[in-house]
Amino acid sequence: MKLFITGIGTDVGKTIVAAIVTEALEADYWKPIQAGDLDDSDTHKVKRYVSNTKTILHPNSYALKTPASPHLAAALDGIVINPDVITEPEINNEHLVIEGAGGLYVPVNSDATIADLIKPDYKVIVVSRHYLGSINHTLLTIEALVNRNIPVAGIIFNGRENKPTEDIILQKTGIACIGRIDEEPYFDKNVISYYAAAFRKELLALE
Repeated sequence: MKLFITGIGTDVGKTIVAAIVTEALEADYWKPIQAGDLDDSDTHKVKRYVSNTKTILHPNSYALKTPASPHLAAALDGIVINPDVITEPEINNEHLVIEGAGGLYVPVNSDATIADLIKPDYKVIVVSRHYLGSINHTLLTIEALVNRNIPVAGIIFNGRENKPTEDIILQKTGIACIGRIDEEPYFDKNVISYYAAAFRKELLALE
């Protein structure tokens, strides 16, 4: 199973969710495009968070220096991202977790967006974090996926519980909630393992 982690925007918790899903499934992990924080990238963070010995962390196809939209970060590095050379790694495990960058329509070059990196055999997990406007952003993200005929595996809510918001999103989309992550004071291997155990049954049911 190949699960693509996308968010309704930036800083909504994609990397935390990717680490939880990776740990739950003892999956391989791959972030095709990393923009900025190369000394403490999302791959570095996932490595710190997972406890199992089966996960293989695959290198980025593009590692860009500037924390910005990939198309801009690439331009500042003097290159143009070519989606055709973003090649999925050969995996050593049964499952692969792929983490996007920002939201679906973040541009990677003048033509393509993150959405164009989602292959037909991927299932998408949408990460939603509550803030004013997040209902709209979540519904738009899911509508964009549906319009592209991309299977949506489910939603993971991140942050302090907001039941009215969660209920209306689930009602309007008909998408299953895989789980929710509380407003934790910190994340480490123990916290990630706790959520991995809590989400494992729902994740395995996606196969």
